[in-house]
Amino acid sequence: MGAASSTATASPEAHERREQETLASAALALPLLRAAFTRSSADASALPDALAPPRGASFRAPGSSPLPPPHFHDLLARLGKAVASVFFGDGPAPRGAGWVPFLKGFNRCCARVSASRSLALLLRVFAAACADAGAPCGVQFHPGEGGGDEEGKVVGELAPEEIAVFLWMCWVMAWSGSAAPKASGGEGEKSEHAAVLLPDVTHLVLSALVSAGAVADDEGIWGWEVSSGGKGVKVQEFTSWALSMASGLGNCLSRYVQERFRSLAADPTEQENSVSTVNATFDTSDVYLLTRGRAWAIALSLRNKLTEKFLSASVVGMDTEDLLYRSSVHGKGLSRFWSGVEGYKGPILILLSAFSKGGVENAVSGRRWVIGVLTEDGFESKDTFYGSSGSLCAAHPIFRMLHPSGKEKNLVYSHLHPQIRVYEANPKPVGLAFGGTVGNERIFLDEDFSKVVVRHHAVDKTYQHGSLIPNQGYLPVEASVLDVEVWGLGGEATRRQQDMYKNRENIFSEQRRKIDLKTFANWEDSPEKMMMDMMSDPNAVRREDR
Repeated sequence: MGAASSTATASPEAHERREQETLASAALALPLLRAAFTRSSADASALPDALAPPRGASFRAPGSSPLPPPHFHDLLARLGKAVASVFFGDGPAPRGAGWVPFLKGFNRCCARVSASRSLALLLRVFAAACADAGAPCGVQFHPGEGGGDEEGKVVGELAPEEIAVFLWMCWVMAWSGSAAPKASGGEGEKSEHAAVLLPDVTHLVLSALVSAGAVADDEGIWGWEVSSGGKGVKVQEFTSWALSMASGLGNCLSRYVQERFRSLAADPTEQENSVSTVNATFDTSDVYLLTRGRAWAIALSLRNKLTEKFLSASVVGMDTEDLLYRSSVHGKGLSRFWSGVEGYKGPILILLSAFSKGGVENAVSGRRWVIGVLTEDGFESKDTFYGSSGSLCAAHPIFRMLHPSGKEKNLVYSHLHPQIRVYEANPKPVGLAFGGTVGNERIFLDEDFSKVVVRHHAVDKTYQHGSLIPNQGYLPVEASVLDVEVWGLGGEATRRQQDMYKNRENIFSEQRRKIDLKTFANWEDSPEKMMMDMMSDPNAVRREDR
């Protein structure tokens, strides 16, 4: 009775506060939120500064990638102010009355909503930051008839350069969560600006433009650059592409705000420290086929535990210990490949670089395409298809991720020559294959790793429809393989299990090679010597020695 009466007599303000706290606690712990609120409500600039990316970073593009526009750093400098103004209001709340408005603002950007709604909020922040920085932006926010944010919508058009800037802004949001402050040597020491490498997003921009029909999926893809400009993409078309191909973009804003509040609550002075130079040493992002840009594109397209693995790879690069096989280092061929992946029972990413057989000029002129295969359970030597889950992807020059369609289970095929040769009337093909059927695979890599065949998606019911290489027609495309990479994604525990498996196999092999002479009797008493003696002199009288 007492509890019921106290609930009934609770004020509307207390009920609203409890409701907002319950909603916010699902995203971030309330003690962290209270600490962040206390430290960000000191003055009007405290909250925008807390929501800004870590200072002391100078962003640049790696290698020959297009450089970020001059206004990119101005946009990042105003990102915290844009987030604060859109969700938390422009001015500071009165002392003692700002906790509930603070929770409302946090819930507006971090509460669980639809993916399209999250992407619309992110575009709204991008438009506000561009307007404050004076950067070109074709996105506008139109409030609803009642003036509320819930009824409003984001409209406009994004040019190719604006799409690239938007994607870079989203990557900086993800990068800020892993940018640890650099330890200072002393109070009077001045920190230098760290040069942070931005990922190449050309393949993502091109994917959005092709999806919207702004760029034709033909020979014009080769050599296309973001700086070349061209027709833009409407916000609705860009949203449709992002939901189907890069759904992880919708989580960038909520993750970013939570990480900034978490770091603020842990160390309020972190905002004034310089960032770590973990991503600022050398430009090694293009040494492997798995570049930072391709790793981030894969991370945006996944919705499982591997997202964090690829997200980390887009920031600091992959751990070289996870490289199971590389044809340029270990040699080409299925046997070399198998020695690297045998016994690895975990997720694996295969990247393959090739050029279509239209002359050597395709390899020289840069018309090299990259496709990838993501498997969940490692490889087995079988003459049939197997596997529980996997995906195909086009990684260069355009990005597409093709997930399983659910109609068939012909995910992976890996067949080696049997150790004991037997006659087969219809021998199964030796090599690697993904999708399709035996003899009519969607991707087939021969046993020498010199040729790959890519077929149209009409022959495949396992993976979703879509082109894997530029200008792909209905006929099979035969291409020459340039390089193959295999990355293990199972972590240290899976690597240890593979090492144990290899050690056990090596012990068995050594045991089969060695001959224990103690197991044999004396040569004088052996039947072999008796037979040899009889053959040398069959008339000799044999008498048993007594």
